[in-house]
Amino acid sequence: MKGLVYKSTGSWYQVKAEDGEVYNCRIKGKFRLKGIKSTNPVAVGDRVKFDLEEGLEDVKGVIKEIEDRDNYIIRKSVNLSKQTHIIASNIDQAFLLVTLNNPPTFTTFIDRFLITAEAYHIKTVLLFNKIDIFNEDELAEIKFLAALYREIGYECLGISALTGKNIDKVKEMMTGKTSMISGHSGTGKSTLINALEPTLDLKTSKISTQSKQGQHTTTFAEMYDLSFDARIIDTPGIKGFGVVEIEKEELANYFPEFFALKDQCKYYNCLHLEEPKCAVKDALEDGKVAWSRYKSYLQIIKGEDEQQYRIDNYEDEK
Repeated sequence: MKGLVYKSTGSWYQVKAEDGEVYNCRIKGKFRLKGIKSTNPVAVGDRVKFDLEEGLEDVKGVIKEIEDRDNYIIRKSVNLSKQTHIIASNIDQAFLLVTLNNPPTFTTFIDRFLITAEAYHIKTVLLFNKIDIFNEDELAEIKFLAALYREIGYECLGISALTGKNIDKVKEMMTGKTSMISGHSGTGKSTLINALEPTLDLKTSKISTQSKQGQHTTTFAEMYDLSFDARIIDTPGIKGFGVVEIEKEELANYFPEFFALKDQCKYYNCLHLEEPKCAVKDALEDGKVAWSRYKSYLQIIKGEDEQQYRIDNYEDEK
């Protein structure tokens, strides 16, 4: 039988078959030994082939094969540096929820997500959430950030999942597509999905008053069919985003504004570090490339940990 993976718990997978029936499926141990270094060899969004097994309680399935993926979003596993985690596969677009505070979303996190999406040809829309709670200065900062990413070519939209502002525009972008929603815990992913489809009534949680960080309400990635001809994949909140499978020589290709200047550098293999007559560094000095983007680039190419960048940002703000 063929089906689509709708939920992954790490050991069991909910697969919706072509006939619309949903089966709980597992994988055999040897499935993990096929050169797949991911902590989750089967991801939400995967197209799979599976066999049914008649059990004592109900009918279960065994996944035998994963069909070729069109794309996927991947990151380093948090506690397993040599392992990776596929967040979702076969998606038409990704929505990254960004919040100015409660919790703060730093540009380094945004950039890492965008780079990975670029590498796998996945369109990303930045949704600046909670705009209903910000004061004039905070709104100005959001407008500045949105202008920065719009200039690069990314679509940006200010929304309020709580009040419903611009939710109709998000629906319009989603119609006829499979979308993934991502962001830190507490940015409002579940609240947004509830605003899009109130009947789902997903669990939401308040921000911790001590840490200003969100609480995990989504434990596993899960896909939902929506009433307006769309699918959405809800994902657990992500603290950090480790970039994987991208060589140093390729990294600049996934910064659209760097790539546009590449042929103007003196050296065809310029890494935009210490090389003379580098068009990217010249543009940086002229204010045509954002320093935050270049800092993200340096951090990744030097293999620095994102968490250190977050700490440095906190120190700068003191």
